[in-house]
Amino acid sequence: MDDFGNGVSGWSWEENKLFELALAVVDEEDPDRWETVAAMVGGKKSALDVLKHYVILLEDLKFIESGKLDHKLGDTQTCFQVE
Repeated sequence: MDDFGNGVSGWSWEENKLFELALAVVDEEDPDRWETVAAMVGGKKSALDVLKHYVILLEDLKFIESGKLDHKLGDTQTCFQVE
């Protein structure tokens, strides 16, 4: 599980969890937000890396909330976009 998602995004499961935690505790108005988040992730990611990861997260959320993701929990089939 340590390498979950590492191939596509370059982020380990642990880094993603630390990223989520950091987003929850670092104020959006903090001028050093992305540097602080990067430090909380473990220091292997730059401020630009975490900002890009955040933008991807927002895009994913928009896609999921749009209702265009067709899947069933526990289904073994691959998820796909519905037109």
